[in-house]
Amino acid sequence: MPAFDLLLPPQPYSTWRPQRRRIHPIAAAWVLLATWIERARQRNALAALNDDQLRDIGITRLDAARECCKPFWR
Repeated sequence: MPAFDLLLPPQPYSTWRPQRRRIHPIAAAWVLLATWIERARQRNALAALNDDQLRDIGITRLDAARECCKPFWR
């Protein structure tokens, strides 16, 4: 059971925040390129699904077509 000291005022939370780690520009470009390739792969797989498979995942043919028409950078 935790013990609480009721005689001392509560301490405020620290405002310290961890700094975001900076990534090297070449590594950032590599990650972006990998993301684009993965999006294109997933959209091609989505376009290959038939109506029964789309219904199983809760997507209509129109939703799939709309997603597949997007460029890879979006």
